[in-house]
Amino acid sequence: MNENPKDWKTYDEFAYGIDTNRLPASEALSGSSYKIGFDDGRRLDLAFGRGEARWSDGKESATDKAEVIEVAPNTYFIEIVFAGRPREAETLILNVETRRAFSIYSIVRDARDAVGEPQVAQIFRPGVIEGGTSSGPAPAESRDLIGLRAHFTYSPNHVYEHTYLSAERYAWQCLVGVQRGHGDVDLTTTYKFDENQYVFTFREFKIAVASTFFYNFNDMRSTGKFLGITGDGRIQNSPAGAFIRKASMTYYLPGQEPV
Repeated sequence: MNENPKDWKTYDEFAYGIDTNRLPASEALSGSSYKIGFDDGRRLDLAFGRGEARWSDGKESATDKAEVIEVAPNTYFIEIVFAGRPREAETLILNVETRRAFSIYSIVRDARDAVGEPQVAQIFRPGVIEGGTSSGPAPAESRDLIGLRAHFTYSPNHVYEHTYLSAERYAWQCLVGVQRGHGDVDLTTTYKFDENQYVFTFREFKIAVASTFFYNFNDMRSTGKFLGITGDGRIQNSPAGAFIRKASMTYYLPGQEPV
């Protein structure tokens, strides 16, 4: 039985056009290569071409489509779409100056393996670009967004309000668009990447979709992607991007802070 509210939109219905305000792709990394070591021991070799990346993780290797966007000075949002792993995708945040790295690996699971949980899972791996000395803060989970209410304009037809409730959950509602009047509370994970820079992710319960966004609060821009299952059962990896407007901030008394 479908337990979603009446007229609840599928992933592909709301995602159409949600990349209108996305930053443009960059060729800045074309011809460069990097070796990345992650805190959990994983190693990843990357070599960038035009619109693609050759990767190797010690177990597998391939050349796949890769989009590179400069989201802050010397900082790149990299989306790798695996032709041989259609249910998986990797998002990398690299600062080639501080040599800090962060991976968000999204996986569309079988519904039977995700009972009571969002169907799309995510794995988080902080790391460094090897071959030099890293500087600046290491990516780490953050509570900084708790209490913030902000509006995200992805296009003239996509305006959403986010309210960050706790370290684990946020609430959203659609102000303009096909989902207008709809909203929910979903699971989140937030990492601080650098000063005024955050990686915000969420995993929805009602539909099989998860998202990864890089927030640059200096420029008030959000750059990200959705990975999920469309209404007709296809796996789809959709780009997105928005202008951010902070609307308000809630401050909590000591001892009454959210979890």
